[in-house]
Amino acid sequence: MSFRHIWAVTRKELNHIIRDRSTLILVLLTPTALLLLMAYALTADLKNVPIAVLDYDRSALSRSFVSQITAGGDLELYAQVDTFDELEDLLMHGKVKAALVIDPAFSSDLMALRGLPLQIIIDGTEPESGGFAVDHIAWRAEEFVNRALEDQIQAMGSMTSLQPIDLRVRTWYNPSLKPRVDLIPGLISMVLGFPALSVALTLAHEREHGTLEQLMATPIGRAELLLGKMIPYVLVGLVNVIVIPILAMIWFKIPFNGNPILFFFLSAIFLFAILSMGILIGVFMKTQAAALALSFLLIFFPGFFLTGIFFPIASMPEIMRLEALGLPGTHYAIITRGVFLTAIGLDVLWPYAVMLVLLGFAFTGVAALFFRKKLG
Repeated sequence: MSFRHIWAVTRKELNHIIRDRSTLILVLLTPTALLLLMAYALTADLKNVPIAVLDYDRSALSRSFVSQITAGGDLELYAQVDTFDELEDLLMHGKVKAALVIDPAFSSDLMALRGLPLQIIIDGTEPESGGFAVDHIAWRAEEFVNRALEDQIQAMGSMTSLQPIDLRVRTWYNPSLKPRVDLIPGLISMVLGFPALSVALTLAHEREHGTLEQLMATPIGRAELLLGKMIPYVLVGLVNVIVIPILAMIWFKIPFNGNPILFFFLSAIFLFAILSMGILIGVFMKTQAAALALSFLLIFFPGFFLTGIFFPIASMPEIMRLEALGLPGTHYAIITRGVFLTAIGLDVLWPYAVMLVLLGFAFTGVAALFFRKKLG
């Protein structure tokens, strides 16, 4: 293998990336734009969820309870109705996402320590908003009961007689439990793989337009040609490796607790693996349209569902877990979350780095085996 031949192809591809604005935007700016878009679309914080209240008790205690659950802006009291038909009409027309029905015996049962008679109705067409309302009401109800029954509990004796379990919860790495803190490091593994689409399209474009004829008379080997085409996209991808984490830290306030040099090194390995996958797609596809479709089917769709970003890999069927192991994004998502949030080092991450190297060489080897410097 000649490094001079690889450099010749690399220089040619770099000139193409710099001169072609569409390619430059695709590999340099699209990952950042994609991260911003998905971060806002997938990690929107629920606020001001509209609810309706049907208070059959109409006591000072029930009114105080309604005021407490709607304090803070998480739940918005859209309407306080008098009949169940009004409640049903609001839910049917989508004006509220949840409804709270307070039993006539609310005050008496609460003060007699017989429980908290409540009914919560949620709109099943938007279960996320309804689930948020249920969790919020349950949390506020617990606080309200503790305060309202403080005198009765003290009169009965110690708190330990009523609460024998002393449960203390500590949350590591993401104390606020914000979904964005966990999700954005995982999304980085998706957006950094976007140049794989470009390298697949570039190779398919040359095959489609016949420019590979110019390489048929050269002594450049198959592996040299493929590596020469891959290296420029790795270099451009490394620019995104610097820019995107800075954006995540400054714009989204995502903590970066690990070693930046280690992250850069492991990201370079990931780029090699994911671009090798793009090269493999470009080798088998003869048109850009086919390369584009296959890239989405093999890289981006699996990146959503199989890499553990949204769904835990451990909960997947065995065959799906095996498929996930063949995706570079699966291993890199573990790396990004580990470096960003838990600050783990190479002593823990080395198996995932080894898997990325093996996948990169496997994809490149298969691509070189089937690649021919000829048309058709």
